[in-house]
Amino acid sequence: MALKKNVDLIESEDSISAKKAKQLFTHDSRPKRENKILTTFSIEPSFKRELEELFSGMGLGWAAGIRFALREFTKKYKE
Repeated sequence: MALKKNVDLIESEDSISAKKAKQLFTHDSRPKRENKILTTFSIEPSFKRELEELFSGMGLGWAAGIRFALREFTKKYKE
């Protein structure tokens, strides 16, 4: 059984409030996040354990701690 198209519903979509709602929900006000890239490097196991302990004391995991340390490094030595 086929359903008929509801013309009243289409007309109500053109109302001012419907246009405002569409504009509000289609516009993404948050900035887009960049994708992260995987990087690798070599480090001594003992030094890694020291860093992991330091990061865990700050409430950070390994990757978050490395990102934090790199951000702080670039802030300090940007000049």
